Amino acid sequence: MRITGLNGAAYPMGWPNYRAAMSFDRTEWLRADTHWDERADDGTLIIRARPPGDLAWFAYFAPYSLERHHDLVSRAATCSGVSHASLGTSLDGRPIDCLTMGSGGKTVWLIARQHPGESMAEWWMEGALDALTDSTDPVGRELRRKCKFHIVPNANPDGSFRGHLRTNAAGTNLNREWAEPSAEKSPEVVAIRKAMDASGVDFFMDVHGDEAIPGNFLAGFEGIPDLRDGQREGYERYKTILDRRTPDFQTALGYPVATAGKGNLAMATNQVAQRFGCVAMTLEMPFKDHNAAPCQRQGWSPERSKRLGRDCLGALLEWLDSPA
Repeated sequence: MRITGLNGAAYPMGWPNYRAAMSFDRTEWLRADTHWDERADDGTLIIRARPPGDLAWFAYFAPYSLERHHDLVSRAATCSGVSHASLGTSLDGRPIDCLTMGSGGKTVWLIARQHPGESMAEWWMEGALDALTDSTDPVGRELRRKCKFHIVPNANPDGSFRGHLRTNAAGTNLNREWAEPSAEKSPEVVAIRKAMDASGVDFFMDVHGDEAIPGNFLAGFEGIPDLRDGQREGYERYKTILDRRTPDFQTALGYPVATAGKGNLAMATNQVAQRFGCVAMTLEMPFKDHNAAPCQRQGWSPERSKRLGRDCLGALLEWLDSPA
């Protein structure tokens, strides 16, 4: 297969060293032999594969369907101590599902798929929710004792259903709406931010995927105007803990740090850190592979995304228990 004209794609730096995801059963996703040629036909991605049968599926990353989302929410909501609420509805009328659990004094918010094409984010959510709802998981059990969790597995159900990469039904990038969201353009953000205002926030993670950078990394809130004592130190401490706990995280690659006072408050992490004085962060996972610990067969995968969800929760528990 040859996909042409990709020099004009939103993220042309996502194509070098990228390998397409493929599946023969829609359960296991492997990586196909893929070559990028920026000079051929205005940028051509060449995918070579020999399926073992008559059917094969190819994707930018392993999909996370709306049907699987409903299954995930239903499964979690039936667990002991978990409640479900729709924080509002999208422009197409879909619920903004939120799962609440835990009885502790720290308020934790986890959200994913503001950018709907970044499906690894909901695979991460599946791993995190599995840990939190498993009565035999000691990390999940302790976290629910210490914290109250508010979890939005898919903040952009319309974009997910429509097959958008970064926008909702109105063509709006939700992660640029947090300063002044509107019912007309970004009701999803209106609903989530209103619920946050009601609950408060002590720890926030916004889960994403990055097209170009071959690694898992965190982006923080260093540029917000009103950085409070200990706020940045808390973020750096969490990052250090996560880096120590798993080879599937690294700190060498990432986004440039914003200049003091120049943080974009239209982005969720900056707005939440500014609004609540809490520790907030964006987790980015790759569409390619995590080069610090690569996997030739699958690259970055649903399974590794789920495992990282559990690792991030383990890091959160250690962060809560370690001295500031």
